[in-house]
Amino acid sequence: MSIRKHTEDICAELNNEDYSVQPEIFVSPIKWHLAHSTWFFEQFVLTDFASDYSVYDLDFAFLFNSYYNNVGKRVLRPNRGLMTRPSVQKVYEYRAFVNEKMETFLSNDLSKEVVNIIEIGLQHEQQHQELMHYDIKYILGNQATFPTLKNSFNFNQENTALNFLTFNEGVYEIGHQGDGFCFDNELGKHKVYVHQFEISDRLVTNKEYLEFINAGGYQDFNLWHAEGWDFIQENNLKAPLYWHQVDGEWHHYNLHAFEKINPNELVKHLSFYEASAFAAWKGMRLPTEFEWEIAADQMNWGKLWEWTNSAYLPYPNFQKAEGALGEYNGKFMVNQMVLRGASLATSPNHSRKTYRNFFHPDMRWLYSGIRLVKHG
Repeated sequence: MSIRKHTEDICAELNNEDYSVQPEIFVSPIKWHLAHSTWFFEQFVLTDFASDYSVYDLDFAFLFNSYYNNVGKRVLRPNRGLMTRPSVQKVYEYRAFVNEKMETFLSNDLSKEVVNIIEIGLQHEQQHQELMHYDIKYILGNQATFPTLKNSFNFNQENTALNFLTFNEGVYEIGHQGDGFCFDNELGKHKVYVHQFEISDRLVTNKEYLEFINAGGYQDFNLWHAEGWDFIQENNLKAPLYWHQVDGEWHHYNLHAFEKINPNELVKHLSFYEASAFAAWKGMRLPTEFEWEIAADQMNWGKLWEWTNSAYLPYPNFQKAEGALGEYNGKFMVNQMVLRGASLATSPNHSRKTYRNFFHPDMRWLYSGIRLVKHG
């Protein structure tokens, strides 16, 4: 139950009013995360496999299903923030109820099928823990007074020069290997051919990104994808998310404070569009996800998710599971870009070089950064 407890620990400094806010469609209320990650176990474990289980509340499947069409109808994502009921207290009571039933259920002899579903449920909850960090920061970072939390992440400074690692052209094996847990989108171990490439040994810093801003990078349409240019024009973007100019100096909201930009910290909260435009301005590009995986063992990674230049597509022989759990990854393999690595908000057991994160290219609220590759 340590994973379940950690989800609640993330909320320890929140006020009751913080739980139900949804400032944008891509943000989910924290109360919804708490309930949804509980509903997962109720729906896919207790309801299906515990013979004496009675559903806690018949409305909760409608309220807290995310995108599982096989399970039934649900509240539309943009409307999650309209739910003042059930109360926060009721959601915590729901978590305690399901936890108790799960502990009793776990004392039984369980089939391999059930154990696998429980493992997916725990991995799924850890993914939501990271999303909760993003959402809490967005909820608080868009308030006028920039509320602060003690529980925040410390991003170390980078004082080294930007160097490049060279990898020879050839055929390399990609995909998850071994018996440990992985998601279905990591499976389909296969070979890829890559040309020789040079990849940076660290991520881009605030200082380096400021040079891009000061050089007019946000005003030069030649650097941007057409969609990216439209995106920054429509949203009047001139800097990364959470950056604000105060008396001519750049500041940013960093959960623990609203403070001046530290030039030696890694630049974060960038869309794919911004990462790609910066790379173009440097006369370089973003790595493909295959180049990233090939180089991973020789790189320092794990502080920020790293945008790649790869569309999110299935590996060879990708197979979607039957039923609702088959909706987990496969149906999102369109109009999204792959990110590799991990962030400081990522659960440690999710930090593996084959993990394929994915988001729409306009997403900026995640902890994302830039790694460069020289044109071959």
